[in-house]
Amino acid sequence: MHSLSPLEAGVGPHEALRRTAFVLERSRQHSRRVEAFRGAAKVVTEVGEDEIAERARQGTLTDLPGIGSSTAGVIEQAVAGELPAYLERQQDEHGGPLVELDDDAAALFEAVVGDCHTHSDWSDGGSPIQEMVLAAVELGQEWQVLTDHSPRLRIANGLSAERLAKQLTLVDGINDALGDRFRLLKGIEVDILDDGSLDQSEEMLGRLDVVTASVHSKLRMPGGAMTKRMLGAVTNPRVDVLGHCTGRLVTGGRGTRPQSDFDAEAVFRACLEHDVAVEINSRPERCDPPDDLLVLASEMGCTFAIDSDAHAPGQLEMKAYGCARAAAVGIEADRIITTWEVERLLEWSARRRG
Repeated sequence: MHSLSPLEAGVGPHEALRRTAFVLERSRQHSRRVEAFRGAAKVVTEVGEDEIAERARQGTLTDLPGIGSSTAGVIEQAVAGELPAYLERQQDEHGGPLVELDDDAAALFEAVVGDCHTHSDWSDGGSPIQEMVLAAVELGQEWQVLTDHSPRLRIANGLSAERLAKQLTLVDGINDALGDRFRLLKGIEVDILDDGSLDQSEEMLGRLDVVTASVHSKLRMPGGAMTKRMLGAVTNPRVDVLGHCTGRLVTGGRGTRPQSDFDAEAVFRACLEHDVAVEINSRPERCDPPDDLLVLASEMGCTFAIDSDAHAPGQLEMKAYGCARAAAVGIEADRIITTWEVERLLEWSARRRG
């Protein structure tokens, strides 16, 4: 995994718009601004660069739906062979490292080649699957698990069994097109229901490569019930990764939320016994597990997954935050499944399921 080098003069309008959207997203700027540039990139593709170039020369770009003054300015300068000033400014201000990494954390970030927790616009993500994959390839990843939400999480447009089946067909097509360059794995972020069961059919779960299981509802239920609920999921042979285990929020636009009450030692012991990876969720607003639980899971010998929980391309690099936290408590790279080559990951998942 690595950061993208800044673009220079000579880039085409489509790539200039894509990169502008990426940098805006990466720096956590307003989603509407991001969507404007990503939407304009789509318009460029649909209209064709020849017509776009002609409109740039004539000054009629803003006649096209989805092209405003800012995006038109980026297109015009790119067509002229210049590095768009707006993109240059964003790269200068926000193109540096997300977080300063020491040598151990930097080495771990370089070793991370996969991601077990990503979303697309099939559920509550902001970009098509293909755009998420393209960004991952550009960042030097080797594989990525597509984990859109399960059906009962309606606020996130969770996937029914029928929609998930359609998505799996699309994933096959993407992998056929990519060849050996990258592997998009079939997955889900399945909701852990109140009784510890999983919010998707056994048949569909059996068709997936990797299952990340997370609690999204009734986060304040009593500790005993929450522990039993989480143990039900962790001991299920279909589950590979326990996602954002405490459910807490520490900052961000959604406000803050305290962590759930549960017996962390019992849950992590079950993860260890059933070879389920504990997710180090890299989103700054989650920072989950908290430091004390991360140390506990590490000392108990758990396996981990450093994941981005990305809902957009510009969030894939957030794994740098997770790497910094893992390195700080001395978790070795080989205990982190997102450093593994894809074939090792798939063998591990298949072996766990018997």
